[in-house]
Amino acid sequence: MKLYIFLVLIFSLEHGKAQVFSFLSQENEKTINHRILIDDQYLIETQFSINPSEFILTRGGFYSQTGTSYEVVLEFNSNHKEDSLTQFKINSSPLSLEAWKIISKEPLDLNGKWLMAGRVRDNKEQRRDTTRSRKTMKFLKDGFFQWIAFNTETFQFFGSGGGYYTTVQGKYFEHIEYFSRNNKSVGRILSFNYSISGDDWHHEGFSSKGTPIHEIWSFRKQKKNE
Repeated sequence: MKLYIFLVLIFSLEHGKAQVFSFLSQENEKTINHRILIDDQYLIETQFSINPSEFILTRGGFYSQTGTSYEVVLEFNSNHKEDSLTQFKINSSPLSLEAWKIISKEPLDLNGKWLMAGRVRDNKEQRRDTTRSRKTMKFLKDGFFQWIAFNTETFQFFGSGGGYYTTVQGKYFEHIEYFSRNNKSVGRILSFNYSISGDDWHHEGFSSKGTPIHEIWSFRKQKKNE
């Protein structure tokens, strides 16, 4: 009984923090990686396989927590056409403690949620309205990143990719572990220059297609109902 209470306490403490988690499941003889990014408001679960490289699904939104249960009101769901889910629960128990692994790295620059706010072309900023329903968001947490393009009103899903990242003296490196649009991009490392100006993150380099880009990402402060 004492051991059970201890496990409950440890699990509650660990899962009460913003973290990056990973666990595995099996389906049709395929090992599926579940990557979960959590901050104090938002939770994303992404499923992908490594061998072979395959993106399976991603879903995320603002959550409420009761004990070890997370109830997520979804902003996006790549599988919405098939399952129609607009919310879901992750209800972990102490018995799954060994299965869930904290994979967070040391906190790095750029931790947080960022919305695509515009581009720089010919040295001129071209801004976009980040409150509109069509969004592109990057979620960076403790060395891991994910971008998602989606529409909060229609639940259209336009794409996602992610993996882990590093930052060194104004250089930002993305190591791609999954990519919904092209599995052949898995394993690539993209290098960018970055700088912070107020709430803006300036992101310069080349896209996965080799196109020069200078993007502006704005820190997402808003909660629900932006």
